[in-house]
Amino acid sequence: MTRFIQWWSSLEQGVNHDWMYNVGLLLALSAILWGGWLLVTRRLSLIAENTRLIWDDALVSAVRRPVCWLIWLWPAVLSLGIVIDNTTSYPTTFLAVVRHLIVVWTFVWILLRLVSNVEAGILPKAKDTTTINAISKILRLIVMVIGGLVMMQNLGLSLSGVLTFGGVGGLIVGMAAKDMLANFFGAMMLYLDRPFKVGDWVRSPDRQIEGTVERIGFRMTVIRTFDKRPLYVPNSVFSSIVVENPSRMTNRRIKQSVGLRYEDAAVVGKVASDIKAMLLNHADIDSNQTMIVCFDTYGASSLNILVYTFTKTVNWVEYQEVQQDVMLKIVDIVHRNGADFAFPTTTLHMHDADITMNSSQPNLA
Repeated sequence: MTRFIQWWSSLEQGVNHDWMYNVGLLLALSAILWGGWLLVTRRLSLIAENTRLIWDDALVSAVRRPVCWLIWLWPAVLSLGIVIDNTTSYPTTFLAVVRHLIVVWTFVWILLRLVSNVEAGILPKAKDTTTINAISKILRLIVMVIGGLVMMQNLGLSLSGVLTFGGVGGLIVGMAAKDMLANFFGAMMLYLDRPFKVGDWVRSPDRQIEGTVERIGFRMTVIRTFDKRPLYVPNSVFSSIVVENPSRMTNRRIKQSVGLRYEDAAVVGKVASDIKAMLLNHADIDSNQTMIVCFDTYGASSLNILVYTFTKTVNWVEYQEVQQDVMLKIVDIVHRNGADFAFPTTTLHMHDADITMNSSQPNLA
């Protein structure tokens, strides 16, 4: 062990007559570490697959590839320094900074992969995918900002100066990119208020916006219209318009007007009561919601019965099927009571008049 430490410390001492041997030994050591790391991670993956937790699978997958790159790159940079020291007169002090940057970027890469893996593991079972996407994006942004600051410090930049410049520069950038910032804070509003999430059907009476939400980004939201066209809406728009979210309906409404003939006035009440009884016994109608079946208005050529009720389902296709079934049963009820549906008619009343037709009038022709 002491001999290994002495050899390792000699690598930093610059010129060495055994420099080719040292380079070869470093590459061989990298190959051994790489092979051992692959065996260890493969074993850890098998163990993680047998658990119900998603964190262990995400962690093993996150560290595998970055550490493989670190095993090869860090000794490669060290070997490059040995070669430069022994074959040229160029200084190699900058390679120490490169090695530090490689280590920092490895940790940043691991954290980014960990966030992505955990997000991918949680999303299939999550009910609120929008919040999970928002949290993962914020975590990735925090990791990249902290990693960037650490790298700048390794490059010799003063963090206090960077932050001071960032404050002044942020004011300038904010004035120049106010639309971009408005979209960013619009996205924050959507993530915090959650008026809709990915997969919801939304529409706006203020704008010609209607469709299914596909993605909520930091700059714009992608909505797929019902004719399958993508609609890209800047997030700042949602702070100034009314957004309706039909996906969060508890029920769907059936509202129909049943017009009977005036000659069926005697059975209007019976038809209305039979329709209401049918709705109360219908398996797909929510009888706990408002239900109105009554003689409503005198029409121009019909006696109108208002049918107002709600279905249990909110699915559009299922709702159409339930509404069709209800309307067909209303047709049967009307005919069963000896009545029929009215259609626009005009009744002409002719009064008796003294019309004398003189058939004996001579033919002037």
